[in-house]
Amino acid sequence: MFRKLLPHPYLTIVLAGVWLLLANAYTLNSLVFGLLVGLVIPWITSPYWPARPHIGNPLKIIEYILVVVWDIIIANITVAKIVLFMPNSKLQPAWVTVPLDLIEPEAITVLAGTITMTPGTLTAELAADGHSLLVHCLHAPDADAVRDEIKTRYEARLKEIFE
Repeated sequence: MFRKLLPHPYLTIVLAGVWLLLANAYTLNSLVFGLLVGLVIPWITSPYWPARPHIGNPLKIIEYILVVVWDIIIANITVAKIVLFMPNSKLQPAWVTVPLDLIEPEAITVLAGTITMTPGTLTAELAADGHSLLVHCLHAPDADAVRDEIKTRYEARLKEIFE
């Protein structure tokens, strides 16, 4: 019964939270409507994605979000320095292939989104076999270091969350 009423509880929480942020009003009406949206959308769409991803350690999600927010702040400062002070002749853009240990499609999607949200990097393509991402970096003098940082900072944490 509970699973039918609340097929995707994490999605319900996220949708309600996003609604509150978009409404920019923390009133009882906004909260009720956000919960209504958070309940109705997963209920309507649940037949289209019956297999939910397994979340191994939900508390690691908070750690992951904090790491990503911190990295976005630092990357914004770094990109601003590059744009404002680095001459184009010294800029070293690079394409980096990141081999994946992740199996869950949701985890790969979160990793690709995280890379794209971080200023200075962009996920361009997922390999056809799903075992690597092609990432473009604005300035990467050492492409191997970028690959290793993505694997240790993001992929390792996502493996703890999703597997």
